[in-house]
Amino acid sequence: MHALTTLEFLTRLATGVACGALIGIERQWRARMAGLRTNALVATGATLFVLYSVATSDPASPTRVASYVVSGIGFLGGGVILRDRGGVRGLNTAATLWCSAAVGVLSATGKTTFALLGTATVLAVHLVLRPAGRLLDRAPSAGSDPDTTQAATIHLVCERGDEPHIRALLLQSLAASGLTPTGLRAQRGQTEAVSLRATVTVSGDTAQALEPAIARLSLEPGIQDLHWRLDEDDTVREPVPV
Repeated sequence: MHALTTLEFLTRLATGVACGALIGIERQWRARMAGLRTNALVATGATLFVLYSVATSDPASPTRVASYVVSGIGFLGGGVILRDRGGVRGLNTAATLWCSAAVGVLSATGKTTFALLGTATVLAVHLVLRPAGRLLDRAPSAGSDPDTTQAATIHLVCERGDEPHIRALLLQSLAASGLTPTGLRAQRGQTEAVSLRATVTVSGDTAQALEPAIARLSLEPGIQDLHWRLDEDDTVREPVPV
């Protein structure tokens, strides 16, 4: 059996990490729960497990370990699927983690071309089929009527020293999305953390209108917590780990 060299190990590992990171970048930009680091780590873990099995003398070991990776990712993906007001969200995130593990397995077995093709396919599904899915979805959703306006509040927490910069970035992100705040509140407690709340009025699809601003703010390292909600209820939408 061919012995796995250090160079091959590093090359396959780097390919797995890179493929997972590419998938994670798109998820991070969309401000999803599992972003850059999560997808990169899932791909890295799958790659390392299979690399270990490749280094053994059992020819059937890589296939067996790959099947265990698939089962393990199933448990991990189940942790990001949440029930929300009678519906279920997080299915796309769980499926993406599963795909990240798959490209990691391909990378570990030396199928670099297949791993890159798999990564490109996952990105194409998110980038191409996302607008196609919206066109096919004819069911009305909350806030999707262009004649309907709703009030929403964006809540974020940052360090007191970062407040001027974060406040300016918040207003800039909303303006870039065509949104004008109808209220802005800063709450300073005894700790160093400052809570900022911006209220906006949105016409049409609320999630689609707020997504660019939320995605931009989620990339700011000074923000400790970020989420938004409709003012008509207390349901927090799309929590963003930062």
